[in-house]
Amino acid sequence: MSCTTILVGKNASYDGSTIIARDDDSGSGRYDPKRFVAVAPDDQPRHYRSVLSHVEIELPDNPCRYTIAPNVLNNRGILAEAGANEHNVAMSATETIAVNERVLGADPLVALQPADEANGKPETPGGIGEEDIITLVLPYVNTAREGVKRLAELLETYGTYESNGIIISDVDEIWYVETIGGHHWIARRVPDDKCAIIPNQLGIDYFDFDDAFSDAREFMCSADLQEFIETHHLGRAAGTQGGMNGGHCNPRIVFGTATAKDHIYNTPRAWYMYRYLDPADAENLTPESDDIPWCLEPENAVTVEDVDFLLGSHFEGTPYDPYGTQGTEESRHRYRPIGINRTGHMVAMQIRPYAPVESRSIMWISYGSGAFTTSAPFYANVDDTPAYLRDTTPEVSTDCLYWTNRLIATLADAHFYETSNAVEGFSEDVRSFGHCLVERTDDALATAGATDAPSVTARLAAANDEMADYLRKRNTKLLGDVLYTSSNLMHNSFAMSDRWN
Repeated sequence: MSCTTILVGKNASYDGSTIIARDDDSGSGRYDPKRFVAVAPDDQPRHYRSVLSHVEIELPDNPCRYTIAPNVLNNRGILAEAGANEHNVAMSATETIAVNERVLGADPLVALQPADEANGKPETPGGIGEEDIITLVLPYVNTAREGVKRLAELLETYGTYESNGIIISDVDEIWYVETIGGHHWIARRVPDDKCAIIPNQLGIDYFDFDDAFSDAREFMCSADLQEFIETHHLGRAAGTQGGMNGGHCNPRIVFGTATAKDHIYNTPRAWYMYRYLDPADAENLTPESDDIPWCLEPENAVTVEDVDFLLGSHFEGTPYDPYGTQGTEESRHRYRPIGINRTGHMVAMQIRPYAPVESRSIMWISYGSGAFTTSAPFYANVDDTPAYLRDTTPEVSTDCLYWTNRLIATLADAHFYETSNAVEGFSEDVRSFGHCLVERTDDALATAGATDAPSVTARLAAANDEMADYLRKRNTKLLGDVLYTSSNLMHNSFAMSDRWN
């Protein structure tokens, strides 16, 4: 899926939380409505069949409860996209990436092969992909490392039909997994004091095989990955610039791409995030640099507001801003912004070390184009989710958050500066209310001393309902404000009215 990812290590965040965040952008030519649901163990399938690849997998009989943000329509599968389970493990999947032709030739993707009735050949299922991964992994793991290992087993057993980046986190660690061809994979732990930035491009730029095959403190990979590289001469492709070097390699050069399309679609997004988070070190980088580091040490501790801004950003303050006045008409539409019209949702999952385990995970959720909305906090450890986010309809309706935000963005886009104050006021109000609600709920739980899970989950669900009710009222007001402003700026407007008005 077209998207942008930010991963914030616990010592790089403002409160010691691990934060993983990703936009989920639909493919060009369609818009995928989103919803927010809780999945009970009894609702988890025991026999799984992929919609797109038709692969069939028997699942364990001990799933846990988890909360996800999937598509409304099931035409391309569940596509859980982002979720957190009751053990405070979070996943975001997947970041669509690209590997080079040499890799795909050595380990082809596992695509669905339709039946050939004329020659008597039955259908051959494909591997797993974006629609499957969270459903197959998240309900069965207690830590992020367990998540990497379970995902690895699935990749090696069934393969994948696409190249993807998968994020798995817990309160202590964030792991980023990249698939390499049909069956191979690498994983790197995000350093605690750093942020990782990924824009639809194979991103890991350093890998330590010595660690991966010993303690696996920071790196993990397929057991035969070194032999795979050597057998298929993948390291030679980089010459002296970063192929195999003893026990180390640069996966981006060995496995990845650096094309003209990357310089329009991918690297500019990494450049803007790097520039925002660590401006001093970004001085020598450009939007088309191929050597933008995968991770960086931010100049300041990263907040949820930073993540929210970046994942809805459009090159503000540069000649590349489509809403800006700098540069030229050409430069303002040269690169693909981070926040685009096709964004379905943004989910930032915050796992807080200072909170009790029952209320530790928060999913900051926004629907629609990030430039015209903001994220709001919802506790993940619940049995049900608010109807305003859960019951998104396939048809346009202001009874749900998704469509309301889509309508606001479409109206405000045409009159960006005239409506910007209303949008900014909305964002400030929602985030302020959200932070206040979380603190108030945390304090109430601590004061009550409630320890039994049903009582805690009910309290968290009540807080989520309160957040949703506020969002409904505030979104309705914003829609009215933007509608009024945009109506006054219609091309057929006329200031004079009759004498009775």
